[in-house]
Amino acid sequence: MLPAVAHWPTGHGGLRDTIRQEIVARQLDERITGRYPVGQRLRILDAGMGAGTQALRLARAGHTVTGLEADPELLKTARESLSTEPAGIRERVRLIEGDGRETGVHFLPGSFDVVLCHGVLMYADEPDALLAGLARMLAPGGLLSLVVRNADALAMRPGLAGDWTGALAGFESDVYQDDDGVKVRADRLESLTATLAGIAAPLDAWYGVRVFTDGVPAEAGLPAAEELERLLAAEERAGRTDPYRRVAALLHLCGVRG
Repeated sequence: MLPAVAHWPTGHGGLRDTIRQEIVARQLDERITGRYPVGQRLRILDAGMGAGTQALRLARAGHTVTGLEADPELLKTARESLSTEPAGIRERVRLIEGDGRETGVHFLPGSFDVVLCHGVLMYADEPDALLAGLARMLAPGGLLSLVVRNADALAMRPGLAGDWTGALAGFESDVYQDDDGVKVRADRLESLTATLAGIAAPLDAWYGVRVFTDGVPAEAGLPAAEELERLLAAEERAGRTDPYRRVAALLHLCGVRG
């Protein structure tokens, strides 16, 4: 495993986003190495790739990655990060401006071994249709990786901050406000498990992401390297251990195409 955060693109975010990206990366690597022979070069689609953090990491690991992103500014950031990479890595990455709902326009069914959909579902008007389209892009036995906001933990951040009104509202809601002030949907493990079964990519494993650090300010910087490693170790263990993972801010669900 690469040293924590040493492999992220220049300009990567603060502590909260770093924890998310690193923990998801470790969990994803665990699922990939459990399904595919070591050294196999996979075809990966990152639908809604954002600034390309995971896409670049996977390309550096030797995989062929297609990044799909609808936001021109995020796509520009991803292109700029990619431009600083060695030629061999740049050749393994294809970036496309487009929406995750348009996969059928760009690709044939079964074109990918792994499909990522991280931090996208909460903004989708028709999440089930989006997931069904992504599942169709998977080859048999392919892996679908989802990262969503955990609706069963919406009371945690305001409650730990002493915002009792917000905590009480979180118990009754499946909507939250993101860091940009936009109200978006959160999801529940049980309903997504049923959805994955219905699109022939049943749940194979799930994790929590950001159990202890969701309440830190978005702009908080990174601690010293040794402290960061301890923090990551604690978050990684909590993300796979009950009851902690059930109150994580985010859920990482991995389904396998039947």
